[in-house]
Amino acid sequence: MFNLEGAGLGFRRELLADILPILPSEVDFWEVAPENWIPLGGAYQRKFQQAISQAPFTTHGLSLSIGSTDKLDVGFVKSIKQFLDANNIDLYSEHLSYCSGQGHMYDLMPIPFTSEAVYHIVERIKQVQDIIERPLVLENVSYYMAPNQTLLEIEFLNAVLAESGAFMLLDVNNVYVNSVNHGYDAYDFIDKLPSNKIVYGHIAGHFDEAPDLKVDTHGADVIEPVWALLDHAYRTHGVFPTLLERDFNLPPLGHLLDEVRRIKAIQTLVKNETSFAGKAQA
Repeated sequence: MFNLEGAGLGFRRELLADILPILPSEVDFWEVAPENWIPLGGAYQRKFQQAISQAPFTTHGLSLSIGSTDKLDVGFVKSIKQFLDANNIDLYSEHLSYCSGQGHMYDLMPIPFTSEAVYHIVERIKQVQDIIERPLVLENVSYYMAPNQTLLEIEFLNAVLAESGAFMLLDVNNVYVNSVNHGYDAYDFIDKLPSNKIVYGHIAGHFDEAPDLKVDTHGADVIEPVWALLDHAYRTHGVFPTLLERDFNLPPLGHLLDEVRRIKAIQTLVKNETSFAGKAQA
């Protein structure tokens, strides 16, 4: 259904001078926020088309606000479908959160972990999927408060995925950040996810506000505990395509490619060890 594999990187305008005209071979796929490329025109249109002809692309949206109580912006969703169709992109991912409430709030807000919220979101997901004619792919998000919580985060997430037909973008750094901030076992959380729902993953850096408060910034290098959690996720669910997120404090391209290579190295290691273990058991 989806044509991603290997390791990816965000396709950012700040990087265009470094990555074009020939995209770096180390990167297997690229991700864009469609809102930043709709509508396209002029030089950016030409550069985007130059890039999309060379490698697979996926999308990670910012404005769907799937958990909002506001009416779904059908016109916006239709523009997303047009963008996907026009550029032959199979996959539309978004955040399992909301960013509007009688107006856009320009931030990702936590959805209450309740059965009522599951029902509300599932109905909105089905509406989106009917319009885009694709499964919606939802990312587990970082959150810093859990208003009116009656379900565990993992219970809420799994219920949404099971009842909506949506798939999952597994953000490993968000699992780590939330596990520290809310005091749960990140490895246990990973273990309880449905393998057949994971389409691809994200890995990123964060900011240490305090020993018990991590802030998901995408503005730093990936730390060792998050690399280890990614390795565990591969061993638990199988190796899935994984994208390095870096949204600001951008280092030189070579540094980003080093982290992309590390994703690929972990993927190769897990594949080889899994294959060897399977042969040994046989």
